[in-house]
Amino acid sequence: MARAVGVRRRPEPAGPDPGARERILTAAGELFAEHGFDATPTSRIAERAEVPKGLIHYYFRRKQDLLAALVERLPEEPVESERVVVRGDVAASLRLLVRELDTRTEASPLLSRLLWREADTHVAVRQALQRRFRVIVEQIRAVIEAALPPDPPGRDVDTAALLLARVVNHRHSVARHGEHDELDREIAFIARALQP
Repeated sequence: MARAVGVRRRPEPAGPDPGARERILTAAGELFAEHGFDATPTSRIAERAEVPKGLIHYYFRRKQDLLAALVERLPEEPVESERVVVRGDVAASLRLLVRELDTRTEASPLLSRLLWREADTHVAVRQALQRRFRVIVEQIRAVIEAALPPDPPGRDVDTAALLLARVVNHRHSVARHGEHDELDREIAFIARALQP
């Protein structure tokens, strides 16, 4: 069947905005951190991201999928030991490491507010915090080992790393409430126990 002369085909609809997914994730991270996951409707995310609400569901079938995508994007790169190790001084090395970890936490509203709030009700968030904790334990262990001479018998670096990681984890979980801890005292205790 021949096409009528002068009849134009309708243009194909444009595909989704390539920057829309990123804007959605950014808006969701900000809003979840400000108001919490449950208190943030997808309509508000769409409004802040400047996209139609349906586009959120195009990229993320459920709101939980949006939270999972945010959690997957969290940086988990360890702090490079060379940047914080002061040879022969465990306490100074650990203080520098904790300062770097604090800076990273403060730079991420998602990590410093949202994750701790949502860990009780969302498995993906809880798993992300568990991965983060394991990374911190390994970083602390590496810094202690690099700051000290080779391990003499009786030195328990694993327990020291686990203890300090728990203190740091607690510190980060309550940071959003403005609570302070006595981290310096814990670091001094660990350094005295490990360093003759």
